[in-house]
Amino acid sequence: MSGTQTQPKFWSGNEIRETFLRFFEGKGHRRVRSSSLVPHGDPTLLFTNAGMNQFKDVFLGLEKRDYNKATSAQKCVRAGGKHNDLENVGFTKRHHTFFEMLGNFSFGDYFKEKAIPYAWELITSPEWFAIPKDKLYVTIFGGAEVAPGTTLGVDEDARKFWIVEKVPAESIVPVPGLKENFWAMGDTGPCGPCSEIHYDMGPEASEQGHTDCKFPCDCGRYVELWNLVFMQFNRDASGKLTPLPRPSIDTGMGLERVAAVLQGVISNYDTDLFVPLMKRAAELCGVDYEKEIRSEEGKGGAASLRVISDHARAATFLIADGVLPSNEGRGYVLRKIMRRAIRHARLLGYTGPLLSELVTDVRNIMGEAYPELSGPTGSHIREVAYGEEKRFGITLDIGLKKLEEELRPLTGLVGTAEAKAAVYSGESAFKLYDTYGLPLDFITDAARDLGIGFDESGFERAMQEQRKRARASWKGGAKEAANPAYTKIAAQFTTEPCFYFATSAKDARIEAIITKNGPVAELKAGESGEIVLDRTVIYAESGGQVADTGAFYDPSGSQVVAEVAGAYYPVARLVAHRVTAKDTLRVCDRVSVEADSERRARIMRNHSGTHLVHAALRNILGTHVKQAGSLNAPDRLRFDFSHFAHVDAEELRDIEQQVNDEIRYNCQIETNVTSLEDALASGALAFFGDKYPESNVRVVTMPDPRSPRGFYSKELCGGTHVHRVGDIGVLKIVGEQSVAAGVRRIEAVTGVGALEHYQQRAQLLSQIASKLNVGEDAVLATVEKLSETAKQLEKELEAQKRKGALGQLDDLTAKVQMVKGVKVIAAEVANIDREGLRQLVDSLRQKLGSGVVALGMPDDGKVALIAGVTKDLTSKVHAGKLIQALAKQVDGSGGGRPDLAEAGGKDTSALKSALQSIPSLLEPLL
Repeated sequence: MSGTQTQPKFWSGNEIRETFLRFFEGKGHRRVRSSSLVPHGDPTLLFTNAGMNQFKDVFLGLEKRDYNKATSAQKCVRAGGKHNDLENVGFTKRHHTFFEMLGNFSFGDYFKEKAIPYAWELITSPEWFAIPKDKLYVTIFGGAEVAPGTTLGVDEDARKFWIVEKVPAESIVPVPGLKENFWAMGDTGPCGPCSEIHYDMGPEASEQGHTDCKFPCDCGRYVELWNLVFMQFNRDASGKLTPLPRPSIDTGMGLERVAAVLQGVISNYDTDLFVPLMKRAAELCGVDYEKEIRSEEGKGGAASLRVISDHARAATFLIADGVLPSNEGRGYVLRKIMRRAIRHARLLGYTGPLLSELVTDVRNIMGEAYPELSGPTGSHIREVAYGEEKRFGITLDIGLKKLEEELRPLTGLVGTAEAKAAVYSGESAFKLYDTYGLPLDFITDAARDLGIGFDESGFERAMQEQRKRARASWKGGAKEAANPAYTKIAAQFTTEPCFYFATSAKDARIEAIITKNGPVAELKAGESGEIVLDRTVIYAESGGQVADTGAFYDPSGSQVVAEVAGAYYPVARLVAHRVTAKDTLRVCDRVSVEADSERRARIMRNHSGTHLVHAALRNILGTHVKQAGSLNAPDRLRFDFSHFAHVDAEELRDIEQQVNDEIRYNCQIETNVTSLEDALASGALAFFGDKYPESNVRVVTMPDPRSPRGFYSKELCGGTHVHRVGDIGVLKIVGEQSVAAGVRRIEAVTGVGALEHYQQRAQLLSQIASKLNVGEDAVLATVEKLSETAKQLEKELEAQKRKGALGQLDDLTAKVQMVKGVKVIAAEVANIDREGLRQLVDSLRQKLGSGVVALGMPDDGKVALIAGVTKDLTSKVHAGKLIQALAKQVDGSGGGRPDLAEAGGKDTSALKSALQSIPSLLEPLL
């Protein structure tokens, strides 16, 4: 048995995950499903990259849940922005783009006294993972200056609890400083010391060949398995640490790492989480798996198989969570991951479908733990992957052609006095690399084969600038903790929501008044602030539905005492009303609350309409459609959804027709409160980017006995809705557009809004008919006739222009100059299009028989240039080089063949002088 083999039992990755969760369930923890890889409501993150991300609001005091300790297996991605491991993936033992973080969390329930024994029991007990204790080391915080003049000492509490677990004193290592064993959510907010459990992989794991090094040597022999974070303090802007009243626990254990230990291998890639994918990739690529894993040259071999297996996992999960390949944001990172995998397949000599095939293998390995990979979503993932692979093949061909075009002008300099200038720009190369995914070695090889130098430093500069832009676009800002006043209020009570049943309520009590200066006892007339009531009918903005507006009245309901401009949730289950006082308001006063009922009715019609639109989209376009955002306002509804193609007019008609059929069917909408598990089991739609409580989720159902499922729409939703579907009246789609790569948007109006839309369109039609002096039924035919007439007139005009241009032949021929015995025409022309310009150059070359022609013209505020050289002169005069020289003078660029080339420029004032310079440009060449 080698140094990394710890026991005879084989632990599969799936068994390890389930055992971890079951262990903590046995300790009273709530098992919480993994949140989406697309963080919900957190602008600071590109992707979910840690188990605690979904609990951030709980730790910050922004949210309260019905449990105080939890356990989860969280899917994570680190491949963009601040946390970017992409370049290392495949070339180390433990770097991944996608990984799973196993964690246990305490929200003020227990602290070090339980977190440490729990971890040690799970890791070492014969009943659980049974990792030999003599192979384990732990680190504790070793002290550091946490703020100027403030020093935090060694975490002796943690040391004490490890010793209680009989961890040898020499195996407990204090690590000083804030870098390794101290954690903070941001510059301010919760923070605290850490304690890490490390495993000795044995000398064979050392990447530096060490045979007798001691912990904590960082040669690769000692691997961190589990990080226990003790949220012990709150740090303010000055750096001062204040003990938290209810310290918390956040731990993270990498599944891939513990799998390597329990399966007796050194590399994560040698576990059952990756080996089946690597073998399948080898099979697809037509290579011998056993032979390739012995090759570590980086061009093919194990490195490429590791890259493919890792990236297949990342791509599968990202697409499942609604990310689609694009040129921006998360989609850009996904595209880079997919194209990197495809490139490594090409290094192995394979150009066929790759990721679209491996999707099935990823699902087979991980589908039980992550049900979002199964069902219709699985086929959607495969379609998206195949589409990207197909696009990349086309893009790669285009990129290679562009590279050829850009290198062509430089080939003419090779072997001449200007050979030193034959260097391919690093900036240009990066554009091909970034835009077309053209691998760098493709570019450098092509340049070398042609004898052209390569500007490697320029490429690196462009790469660094792109990384800075990417980081800047996703750096976000630290998420602030809740206003302490609201946190304190929320600890005492919550706001009772009465907005589902009414728009007015009497005898509501003012519990708190908050201004920009903090809590106050009263708000005088004319002052603005935020008021918390014990119950309210004012809907607080959430879930895409805008907040209600309204007013507070005195207890008699006869006098307005405050205008309500809106409401929101400063912390979970607590509503803050944004008000302007009309009379003095005091804490403990009683008020009557009125929401604007007509405005609410419009919002409800639009929100219910959104559910219908969502269901129709999934029925007609496919179940891959997922909500990507929504707005339910009084005047309109807006629904963003994932879809990889334009929704055509016929599909929009079908969607609109199906929605209005449901409205006419007029079923009564049902709402019920249940557990998350029961809601999902009943067929309710949940969105993996959203957060839901484990219990007391609200399900909105639009029944339809005609459907095999018994309903048309069923979603988890906390918004307000009409009582019967027919109350919507009618729904009219007024727009469909793209808002991001792979994300479409539909806008629609309902009820009174739809009537107003119809009336506006009818009035517009009437006005157009009047202008055309025809009946409304004849408008379309008349417009089509006018359009055809306009097209015919445009053709005739273009023909006249070209005829006029060719009529200039004699005038231009008369302007022939002789330059060293060669006929040259250099002239400015006008009133001609680009095609006419080309025809004119061809005609002039024919007329000259032998010579050079260069023409220029102003073109919509810019300059158009064209140069033609007869075949007998191209060995001396290259039209492409001539046009480049001219283009520089008009602040432009261009190129082309030896006999014909074109360019464009910005400086129209320099056109005349540029054309006059042609004889001097030609003299050295002739």
